[in-house]
Amino acid sequence: MISPEGEIVARYDKLHLFDVDLGEGERYQESRVYEPGTRLVVADADQLKVGSSICFDVRFPGLYQRLAQAGAEILAVPSAFTRPTGEAHWESLLRARAIETGSFVVAAAQCGAHVSGRKTYGHSLIVDPWGKVLLDAGDEPGAYVVTVDIDKVKYARNRMPSLSMSRDVYQLPLASA
Repeated sequence: MISPEGEIVARYDKLHLFDVDLGEGERYQESRVYEPGTRLVVADADQLKVGSSICFDVRFPGLYQRLAQAGAEILAVPSAFTRPTGEAHWESLLRARAIETGSFVVAAAQCGAHVSGRKTYGHSLIVDPWGKVLLDAGDEPGAYVVTVDIDKVKYARNRMPSLSMSRDVYQLPLASA
């Protein structure tokens, strides 16, 4: 995150690397060239708290729950989703993360065909804490401004207090039936 003065005020390294085989020759293995991050980041941006994530992280809801419990009101999800996974899952995953956490989700997304032959889905989205899509930028490059009412975070979290009621299920024993 860069301040208005141009200083780096927060840095996040992607926790979940995209190592998948989508079939039909489309295979990715980020772990061959990247190391995963080791910490969560919630940064102050003026009077707001922004939780950081990147792309494939969106498939791990526990990350977003932790960010929201740490005070994040806006969840940033910059991405380069492939076309097949974007068409199938992009909007659903982002809306789910917004609803589950009562947060705004701001997801800038690459679009188009790249030099490597990879094609990305695009459809940058802004989703409100109740799951309503406020912006879908489609599959063409562009710049957009959306005004949000940050009080909607408190409203959503009060109406559906799942964050405050959540138990740490990762620590519970797993019983088999």
